[in-house]
Amino acid sequence: MNPRERRAARHQPPNPEAEAAPRPRRRTAPITVEQVVDTALDIVATEGYEALTMRRLAGALDTGPASLYAHVVNKADLDELLIGRLCAGLVLPEPDPTTWREQIRGVCTQVRDQYLKYPGISRAALAMAPTDLETVRVTEGMLAILLAGGVAPQAAAWAADALLLYVAAYCLERSIARQRSAGDDAAWVVDRDELLRRFTALPAGTFPHTTRHAAELTAGEGHDRFDFALALMIDGLAHR
Repeated sequence: MNPRERRAARHQPPNPEAEAAPRPRRRTAPITVEQVVDTALDIVATEGYEALTMRRLAGALDTGPASLYAHVVNKADLDELLIGRLCAGLVLPEPDPTTWREQIRGVCTQVRDQYLKYPGISRAALAMAPTDLETVRVTEGMLAILLAGGVAPQAAAWAADALLLYVAAYCLERSIARQRSAGDDAAWVVDRDELLRRFTALPAGTFPHTTRHAAELTAGEGHDRFDFALALMIDGLAHR
């Protein structure tokens, strides 16, 4: 079985009959897919997603690229495995029509928290075809919640995609800001107080709304803006 066939096989539901059938003995591989994913996540957690390359990963596993590619097809395949692992840690509630808004918000918050543990990893989720079974499980769960809340199927399908896209973008922006503040771009990072001063110092005749509402433009603690955007999207669905 070549690497691409192995990748396709990972996306198939388990076959109890095949698993029960006797298998020929094979030589034990020096590394496993699970070890590859564990090591990749360790690299991202400590160095950021930008540091994760196939060469860097092979070095961390103390193996050569050929051995690594025997388990992972390419970087896109690795990305899918990483996001799938994070999705595996999500707890999906039993859809409840009376609390569907809170439930969908809770799922998105779990995704956010998973992404933020690994700086920049949400970039791997962008433009990804959801074929990993754990990733599809999350989409299935979100669809079930939205449909239980009375959202029309087409709106529910697009809403699930839009919500996950927003979560990924939000986490990516935070990781970029964190990276800049810790690196050579630190001098270009503007904190809220400095941004407030810049807005209020603008000529009021040219920027009347920006100067008048500078406090509102720069307001928010923690995940306040995230919570606001989610509520805006979810409440919009409820009123369609």
